[in-house]
Amino acid sequence: MNELLLIIVAYLIGSIPTSVWVSKSFFNIDIRDYGSGNAGATNTYRVLGSKWGTFVMVVDMLKGVLAVKLALLLPEYADNEVNLQNLQTGLGLAAVVGHIFPIWADFRGGKGVATLFGLVLGISPWTALSCVGIFSIVLYLTRFVSLSSILASIAFPFFILVIFNVENPVYRVFAIAVALMVLLTHQKNISRLLKGNESKVPILKGRDRRRQRRREARQSND
Repeated sequence: MNELLLIIVAYLIGSIPTSVWVSKSFFNIDIRDYGSGNAGATNTYRVLGSKWGTFVMVVDMLKGVLAVKLALLLPEYADNEVNLQNLQTGLGLAAVVGHIFPIWADFRGGKGVATLFGLVLGISPWTALSCVGIFSIVLYLTRFVSLSSILASIAFPFFILVIFNVENPVYRVFAIAVALMVLLTHQKNISRLLKGNESKVPILKGRDRRRQRRREARQSND
């Protein structure tokens, strides 16, 4: 009974529609009516800029962390690491479901990647930081958040199964399921990436301008 109550609370936490509330409160728009129509951090970056995109990403991530930490309210799980990890995974997944289908926003949410990352951060921070490294490198090189998310999610089960060799079978299955879920929810992004139509986030523009000036300088010298 206590577990069910916490799962409901985790879902309600995940349902907080950060980007929707931000866009309506500060810009008098619904973020879902612009850009990709997605209520997530990536679309917020595109429509509202990097400051608000970062804010949405951090809050959505904290939703996953907070949901996982709800498990600490049940002290009977403290002595069994596997059971604790399984409960934390269930709570985190409830938050992810809430983010994708938020009760506070007509069940039209985002793709859950930031909240999913918060889940992993709350359970296995070193794995999460390793995935952040993959995400950051790909984002720096390409400025595609979707591609960064996809490759980081594919790396996640590799870290769990091979690098850190987590023994909990439930968490191992969860890691594989995460990669498959992200691939499934990013089908449209994958299609746009293959067609060359995927939008880039508005970061590192100074780097791109410098590269453009260097190319133009080389061309003029030639």
